[in-house]
Amino acid sequence: MATAAAPAPAPSPTEPEVEPEEQPRAFHSVGDAMTRGALICATVDTTVDEALEFLVDNRITGMPVVDDAGKLIGVVSDYDLLALDSISGPPQQETGLFPSTKSTWKAFKEIQKLLNKTHGKTVGDVMTPNPLAVRPMTNLEDAARLLLESKFRRLPVVDQAGKLVGLLTRGNVVRAALLSRKAASSRQGDAALKGD
Repeated sequence: MATAAAPAPAPSPTEPEVEPEEQPRAFHSVGDAMTRGALICATVDTTVDEALEFLVDNRITGMPVVDDAGKLIGVVSDYDLLALDSISGPPQQETGLFPSTKSTWKAFKEIQKLLNKTHGKTVGDVMTPNPLAVRPMTNLEDAARLLLESKFRRLPVVDQAGKLVGLLTRGNVVRAALLSRKAASSRQGDAALKGD
């Protein structure tokens, strides 16, 4: 079963829908920038079809997988789901015991992992277990570096018990950088006014 965030109530016809503007401020930790609240998550029992629907309906490319207590146990992404025969068809790669001389062992192992996922019916069959995660107090620059180096699109944020408390996405980092730059620019402008 998967969980989804409840939609926000629609504004009344007389009220214009206005996004509140975030105030420029400094961001120091993952907790300052992460997405909180109702997150779109899957469980190991979520069917592949349900997971695909959640990704498409919510315009996301992946989601955390949690147990009944909300503890992070994996992630599932569009990449994991595209490995399935039902979506991408049978693999075109060589699937023998040994890689061809033109292949590397790393590529061969990746192909073997994908082949194992192609028969999955639930998220538990296709997810990536034990994902890289960060804590709310992790330095934001360190987490941004992890996103860049790993090429992940998101990092789950967990508390000390491993319970999912948020998600840090590339978009969160970009927004934090923009607001931090605006805050620094505003402080410089204030300092220049005081100096006059």
